[in-house]
Amino acid sequence: MLKLFRYLKECKLSVLAIILLLVIQAMCDLGLPQYTSDIVDVGIQQGGIERVTPDRIRSDTLEDLELFMSDADAALVDAAYTLDADGTYVLTERDKDAVAALDEAFGMPMLLLDMKRGRSETDAGQTSAMPAGGTLTEEQMEQFRRFSAMDMDQLRAAVAGGVITREQINEMAGQFLAQYGDQSELIVEQKALLFVKNEYAAMGLDLNRIQMNYLLLTGAKMLGISLLMVAAAILVGLLASRTAAKIGMNLRGDVFKKVVSFSSAEIDRFSTASLITRSTNDIQQVQMVVVMLLRIVLYAPIIGIGGIIKVSHTRTGMGWIIGVAVGSALALVAVLMCLAMPKFKKMQTLVDKLNLVSREILTGIPVIRAFSREKHEEKRFDLANLDLKKTQLFTNRVMTFMMPCMMLLMNGVSILIVWNGGHGIDAGTMQVGDMIAFITYTMQIVMAFLMIAMISIMLPRAGVAANRINEVLETAPTIRDKRKVKDNEKESWKGVVSFEDVSFRYPDAGADVLEHISFTAKPGETTAIIGSTGSGKSTLLNLIPRFFDVSYGRITMDGVDIRDLSQHKLHELLGYVPQKGILFSGDIESNLKFGGSDITDDAMREAAAIAQACEFIDSKSEGYQSPIAQGGTNVSGGQKQRLSIARAIAKNPKVFLFDDSFSALDYKTDVVLRRALNEKVKDATVIIVAQRISTILHADQIVVLNEGKIAGIGTHGALMQTCATYQEIARSQLSEAELGGEGA
Repeated sequence: MLKLFRYLKECKLSVLAIILLLVIQAMCDLGLPQYTSDIVDVGIQQGGIERVTPDRIRSDTLEDLELFMSDADAALVDAAYTLDADGTYVLTERDKDAVAALDEAFGMPMLLLDMKRGRSETDAGQTSAMPAGGTLTEEQMEQFRRFSAMDMDQLRAAVAGGVITREQINEMAGQFLAQYGDQSELIVEQKALLFVKNEYAAMGLDLNRIQMNYLLLTGAKMLGISLLMVAAAILVGLLASRTAAKIGMNLRGDVFKKVVSFSSAEIDRFSTASLITRSTNDIQQVQMVVVMLLRIVLYAPIIGIGGIIKVSHTRTGMGWIIGVAVGSALALVAVLMCLAMPKFKKMQTLVDKLNLVSREILTGIPVIRAFSREKHEEKRFDLANLDLKKTQLFTNRVMTFMMPCMMLLMNGVSILIVWNGGHGIDAGTMQVGDMIAFITYTMQIVMAFLMIAMISIMLPRAGVAANRINEVLETAPTIRDKRKVKDNEKESWKGVVSFEDVSFRYPDAGADVLEHISFTAKPGETTAIIGSTGSGKSTLLNLIPRFFDVSYGRITMDGVDIRDLSQHKLHELLGYVPQKGILFSGDIESNLKFGGSDITDDAMREAAAIAQACEFIDSKSEGYQSPIAQGGTNVSGGQKQRLSIARAIAKNPKVFLFDDSFSALDYKTDVVLRRALNEKVKDATVIIVAQRISTILHADQIVVLNEGKIAGIGTHGALMQTCATYQEIARSQLSEAELGGEGA
């Protein structure tokens, strides 16, 4: 998980922008349930009347209300209203806190005035005018009856004469409302809102218009918030996709650069199939999860915490349901993660294995067909495929099992909320809109955990993929340049290659493959290396370009240890032709100029002529622009080898390395090519690994290897006289007449 977040450091600005947009999206998402609640409670139940404080009120009504207010509240009300020309008071105070204070000042007086006007029995009656007893004493009940029996004129006269004070009236009303406990605030609010509605009707205001205006305005706000939320979500998706794509691109580039710097030892350690999987499938996993991280994992805690804050403001008393829902979701995720994690770790290994088997089968199809082993290979592939399928099915079943469990949990929570909320609505302690908002916020909170749970299914696999990618990136190549190199040690390089007591063994091998090899290859001369199969010929040649480093001794170029040169400088001096001709997709020209952009067309054509490739190139309609398929599959083996030789010649190096590069050529082409090559490379050092003695008869120096050791060095004639190993090879390849001729 931490490794995945580490990749995001490269895109800090994008991540910050995404977080900001997610906060905006969450605020919009969390704001909509409250508007839904307002539409139900205010728009429908309260007829569009938002608050207790009326926007307009008749002067006589205001005077009657102030009769039930304290002096401070009456002064507050007087300061908030201005008398209009038609004799009504208009609210001029717009400060939110001031209006909230006015709501509190108006609430109780409106309830009492409504009761005095005799509406309590007939208008929306949620409570009766007289309390049912409860905690009131007989004296308090009698006092309340006398108060209720007074009409407004009598009450006004009683207050003016000091028989009863405003404070006593409010104290009496408070004792009355105390009978209803938690319902008291809601009763005051609902009765006050009903009073305002009746007051508007008495003034001749269009109540339907008020209600419709409120619904339209609230709906417009919801539409605007929804559009803003959609815009934020789209931008988050765009930025997340671009960020993930950039991270994927950078990872592929980093892995590719690292793999290119690997020596053969690192390639063998990881295997080609695994490196391909890590460069493609693993990075794709990381890229996909980065998108999910930015769009879901970051959003989930924002919406979850915001939902909890919103729920705490609903005052429904059902917060414990949130705890039950979250605890159940976490328990479910923990159980499923414990089951799935080991399988995710195994899955990537199985993908590697499947790629390995597929690659072996596809590259070995001719051999498989020749030995009629199709059924056997099909079974081998089916076995690897079946193992991967079983693991994937298990993880998919875990994911499939999670969804219905989470949906069951969400629906169960909804039922629990409706059950408890229904009782609250019935008791008058909760409004329908509040319950709807609570359900929505609860679902948002549970959905946040559901989103985290869903992404948690993908995180383990992505974590494994990230570990595999980092394993490649953190592997230090065994062959690397020294901090201080001697590239400028010489003004001009001649190409003298010397092996000085060189020994070599492969990593983790128990014995040396080459032992105490010493010889010198000089410019203008051809040095041939020959020996039986497995004697170490190709290994010796591969030490020169540093595909491997020597274990003991050293190899020098013009007296400078090749380990003291940069690999780039060393490879500039070499022209390498591998045992198996390798071409790259493109055309003939791009392959022949592969050695550098400074290779001219004339140099390219000359190289093709020396390599005896002009004939088949000129026969193609597009000539040097003729396409070359991947791996050179659209040319023959001999043509591929000639193009590989031409590619090395076009580079005009100081040292030519031919690893049995003439094996696919017929004898006539071989002779003509060598004659032309000798003319071209007369100032260069030529080192040839050969299987056939006939191809190296005229070499200036032949190094004979036997089980990793030098069995003899010399010309063909000298070796025929002094080296038993060379004589044995010669007798196995040359006829008696040819041997006799040589002996003569």
